[in-house]
Amino acid sequence: MSDISEIVSIKDFKRLDLRVGTIVNAEKISGSDKLLKIQVDMGDHKRQIISGIAEIYSLEELTDKNIVVLCNLKPAKIFGNESNGMLLAAEAGSDVSLLIVDKKINNGAKVT
Repeated sequence: MSDISEIVSIKDFKRLDLRVGTIVNAEKISGSDKLLKIQVDMGDHKRQIISGIAEIYSLEELTDKNIVVLCNLKPAKIFGNESNGMLLAAEAGSDVSLLIVDKKINNGAKVT
């Protein structure tokens, strides 16, 4: 078994609001090599997420990707920009890959 940091209950997991969204815009944040300001269409609203993936993905690669977003993460100010959620990604050393949805599904669909 791999190194698991902490076991959580199904009740804990259900507290996470994971939803599908489509990246509609991404731009570099002035003064940072790693941060991007990303606009995600969540179906009934758009949300801004600040993510440290500028060295991994080009702006063009991100546009129109259907991704998984943690929506009920406490908002944070990063480089003076408000971030309202987190893009989910897999990481193995220096390899990073966004979690993307493999079929078309409505933005805002709940991940269960």
